[in-house]
Amino acid sequence: MSERITVLIVDDHSVVRQGVRAFLETQADLRIVGEADSGEDAVRQARDLIPDVVLMDLVLPGISGVEATREIKRISPRTQVIVLTSYFADEHIFPVLRAGAISYTLKDIRSADLADVIRKAAQGESVLHPRVAARVVQEVREAKRAVPPAFAELTERELDVLRMIAEGNSNAAIAEQLVLSEKTVKGHVSNILSKLHMDDRTQAAVFAWQQGLMEKN
Repeated sequence: MSERITVLIVDDHSVVRQGVRAFLETQADLRIVGEADSGEDAVRQARDLIPDVVLMDLVLPGISGVEATREIKRISPRTQVIVLTSYFADEHIFPVLRAGAISYTLKDIRSADLADVIRKAAQGESVLHPRVAARVVQEVREAKRAVPPAFAELTERELDVLRMIAEGNSNAAIAEQLVLSEKTVKGHVSNILSKLHMDDRTQAAVFAWQQGLMEKN
């Protein structure tokens, strides 16, 4: 690639942004065009700068990294989003990959390896941390198993809440978007888990993805 790869760094911790930037600026083929400390700021800068690559943290003030990724891919499809986070639970992995992230890496990645992930993303190549890749493979395998449909027992409102859980939204975010109280949302979540015979929201979210509920959204 003759021109340098432009990169936007998104993280709410300035120390992390500075550390990542300090190394990436030593790479002749990479150019840092901006830093953002929130999801909203990331979307705004992505719209203005149209970077080749965005390094995206997931837990951010305001909108989440998942929401920011989805919006960035909407306004700039050519921009590739790399998740750079400390989290690798299902509730983080699947929603952000579905939102359009091309790669998922953890913050314990070596600096040189991160630079390579950026280069590959700019060329449309995906890189998943081994632990994340293992989870994706496992879910693909489990998705092939015949699972009795259980969504028929859920009300329309409960289906709405389940979809939003699967998209990585917190109870507070769900309450705000559906114009409900958090107490009401908690009640819906409890009903959903009871009807699906599941122990926690992560299981319910993974089940929703497996059964194709999100494709019907």
